[in-house]
Amino acid sequence: MGSLRRGFGENVRFALLAVRAHKLRAGLTILGIVVGVATVIAMVSIVTGFNNNMVRNFQSFGATLVMFQKYEPRFGPGGPRPEGELRRHDLTLEDAAALRAGVPEMRAVSPQRYLWDNTEFHAKHRDAELRSPRIFGVVPDYSIATNRFVAQGRFFTDTDIDHPSDVVVIGEEIRERLFPREDPINKTIQLGHDNYVVIGVLEKKGKMFGESNDNILLIPITTFDRRFPWIKTGGSNGDALRIATIPHRPDQVPALIQKATAILRTRRHVPFNKPDDFGIVTPDKMIESFQGITSGITLAMVFIAFISLVIGGVGVMNIMLVSVTERTREIGVRKAVGAFRRDIVLQFLTEATTLSLLGGAIGVGVGIAVPAIVKRVFEALPAETPLWAIFVGLIVSVSIGIFFGLYPAVKASRLDPIEALRYE
Repeated sequence: MGSLRRGFGENVRFALLAVRAHKLRAGLTILGIVVGVATVIAMVSIVTGFNNNMVRNFQSFGATLVMFQKYEPRFGPGGPRPEGELRRHDLTLEDAAALRAGVPEMRAVSPQRYLWDNTEFHAKHRDAELRSPRIFGVVPDYSIATNRFVAQGRFFTDTDIDHPSDVVVIGEEIRERLFPREDPINKTIQLGHDNYVVIGVLEKKGKMFGESNDNILLIPITTFDRRFPWIKTGGSNGDALRIATIPHRPDQVPALIQKATAILRTRRHVPFNKPDDFGIVTPDKMIESFQGITSGITLAMVFIAFISLVIGGVGVMNIMLVSVTERTREIGVRKAVGAFRRDIVLQFLTEATTLSLLGGAIGVGVGIAVPAIVKRVFEALPAETPLWAIFVGLIVSVSIGIFFGLYPAVKASRLDPIEALRYE
């Protein structure tokens, strides 16, 4: 073992001397490995960070949230909706009342309307203005159903709904913009031509996919219907109403979905042999859908990285074959003085592995640096480098060196010592 250890140490020293003697050649040789390993780690870091951030964001709105809506959930624009979805009827407040009455597992039922594409109604307070906030019409159960609570003031009551009140609960971003140095409670906000009294400020939620969750204004749904009647009558491009629900216990989610689906199918006169004409959104479904997209991106990036690693491996094999040719007399001398074939194999295999390991180490450094820079420059692109990705990068680089260095090493060990000593 001591002899083997000393031999291995000598081989590593000779490999490093060879790299030092031919810096440019070694650098060009390992470039493919650097690119491949860096691509894998950077890709894994960005996708992992994106997935983890997305999971945290969805679960921040309630891990047991079940949302019923007109359309099927999807990410991004995704092109036009299928004709079957476009013919669907909007959900109604009566549907929400039926769910509340017919599903005892529901802890909260929150029908809510949205003014998403708001380019006309800006929020103002004195000289401060915030352009195009998202405006929601909600009920008291909204806070429980979506896990969004007030950090200051109060939320809506049934009285605010029964007697449409001109009151508003604002997000943290709106508070910072309109009330940077004063208490917003009981102050007035102008929204379009109407004035609303601030009764509460929501807890800060941060950003999701680069979009702020704190740039929102909540008003009672009855007030919303009076101020924006075209949303209720289907004059918007999206859902006129979505119904957010939450069970008493997490294990009641399947029963809640089953009973609510049956009630909505009956109310919407869906035949037993036809699919649902409404969408159901849960955090798990959205996470699964999102991860399906990122998995495809990951596979594409892995393929690109694989090509880079193969090119890097071919470069290692090529340079080792050149090295064998250049050092033919050295090999003949070593074999003449008693070196075994395994010693020659180990010498050249160690050199090939050292080259690829150097490329892997540089690739790991680049792969960690790139996501860190991306995260700093683009806040919407979080990145988290898992420890296993670093180990995988190093193991892959070593494996490339062993696999592509084996043939040159074996070829060197098979040289005839007499012919090798005659080589010029």
